[in-house]
Amino acid sequence: MAEPRFLPLPDVATELNVSESQVYHMVRSGELPAIKIGGRGQWRVERARLEQYIEEKYAETAAWVAQNPLNASEPE
Repeated sequence: MAEPRFLPLPDVATELNVSESQVYHMVRSGELPAIKIGGRGQWRVERARLEQYIEEKYAETAAWVAQNPLNASEPE
């Protein structure tokens, strides 16, 4: 069975291992692209956009790590 193209926010929260309220904030702030559909205005995140978001976060983290190397005095 193919994976669904669009995910509800609770499923996105599960994928990212964060709370639903964190995902809602990410969507409302524009950090994570999403669409609002249906008569009740339910949020959905396209799986491809979620994967792109994750890749962007890996790149941001790698850049941050490169700019903030571990010092010998920092605990691991």
